Amino acid sequence: MRVIKDKKYFRENLRHIFENSIYSINGEEFSKGRSNIEIVKSIIESEVKIFQYREKKKGKREKYLECMEIRKLTKDNGVLFIVNDDIDIALAVEADGVHIGQNDIPYKAVKSIAQDMIIGLSTNNEDQALEAEKIGVDYIGVGPIFPTTTKLDAAPTAGLKYLKWVSENINIPHVAIGGIKESNILLAKENGAMSYAIISEIVGAENIKEKVKKIQDIIK
Repeated sequence: MRVIKDKKYFRENLRHIFENSIYSINGEEFSKGRSNIEIVKSIIESEVKIFQYREKKKGKREKYLECMEIRKLTKDNGVLFIVNDDIDIALAVEADGVHIGQNDIPYKAVKSIAQDMIIGLSTNNEDQALEAEKIGVDYIGVGPIFPTTTKLDAAPTAGLKYLKWVSENINIPHVAIGGIKESNILLAKENGAMSYAIISEIVGAENIKEKVKKIQDIIK
């Protein structure tokens, strides 16, 4: 019998879903001419179970239309679908969750309008992680772990020491993010990463399935 993977399912199984998982994020500028939709299809075929839509350069209508198509693809294939920042779009397409940063609308305000959604929050120091756990955030982003070129306004590199601290002191799920590649992902794993946010290393690969398989072999 097919298990229905809705918001309730993802919330109840979030830790299991995050453990040793790739948390894939789109990035058309790194994808060798492939569209976000093409990338998502390849990622789903590679059996990645978490996908975040993060798009800074397109207008609201174009992002909405892309997310509508991605919502169908992820729902049909049991993939957890997170929208970055655009809470209105996340609500409109009935995404499973939304991810916010420290300078975005505060968590409590997001929770008030997206009550059944999974909500993730970026952190780059111990105080932010402790506060996120205290107020009830579902999971946190931890980083940047390594220097990154995919986010121009990225916070200063938090490093492996912060990742290790989170793994030992924070009880909610976390995803390591920032400059993670096949060549350094083992360092993140050895320092307690639960899941791994990856952008250019996957979307920019000549063969996405092959790249995902290599990474999964390392983290599992």
